[in-house]
Amino acid sequence: MNYQQILPTERLRKYVRYFWALEDNSLSFPEKTFKIMSDGLPGLIFQENPQAFVDENDRSLPQAFLYGQTTRYTEHKSNQPFRNIGVYFQPDALKSVFGIDANELTNRHINITELVNTNLTDQLLNNFTTEQRIELLSSFLIQQVGHRKVESGKVNFAIARLQKGASLPTIQNDLNLSERSLERYFKQHIGISPKLYARISRFQSALESVRQTGFNSLTEVAYLNAYFDQSHFIREFQEFAGTSPKHFIRNANEQVANFPEWKI
Repeated sequence: MNYQQILPTERLRKYVRYFWALEDNSLSFPEKTFKIMSDGLPGLIFQENPQAFVDENDRSLPQAFLYGQTTRYTEHKSNQPFRNIGVYFQPDALKSVFGIDANELTNRHINITELVNTNLTDQLLNNFTTEQRIELLSSFLIQQVGHRKVESGKVNFAIARLQKGASLPTIQNDLNLSERSLERYFKQHIGISPKLYARISRFQSALESVRQTGFNSLTEVAYLNAYFDQSHFIREFQEFAGTSPKHFIRNANEQVANFPEWKI
């Protein structure tokens, strides 16, 4: 498989974390299983071959689709060569870019044409290189942003504070918001509650520790990421990754972050 990661232009950095491209044109193509892990980010994917991937229920995926927060792991399978390109958005992009309440797409995906009147799919099919496709996606996103005036400052402040370890009561006090008001903001702009977002962020921090250090000391990883103990960490890892840390190290071929091919 070939993988590329491309940073957005300065104009899009507020909305896009990065673009990515993944392809596998192997002549001999055994079925591949990819795990989708909770990462706190929505995204958009274009498939050159719309028959290449199916979801966990063996249903085909749209050729170009937008997806929201993933609060539990799932799987996609591929039994054909593929050439995909995608966008990893910033956490609040469903609201700030597309103007929809993010909780409408939590654990869901939608054909981009059901949300936006666009010929983006045809344009991507008619332009073959990764560079051309990223330019098209960038233009499309800039156009969408131009239609919106969404204020996400409070949510983005809360996210930054959560990632630095601040407690929810502290954040509520900083923003002069009640618990209910902060939760409403999060569900509209992020798609999930602040508590669940904090759990996913902690899982991602722990996952990065596992990636960097390998399977050495789960107790240390648990301690560094403020889990109660090793068993608490393993339970959370299992919930968001669908496997144990031990099996992740052994079986995950992770070229795209949080979308590892699973070595069966």
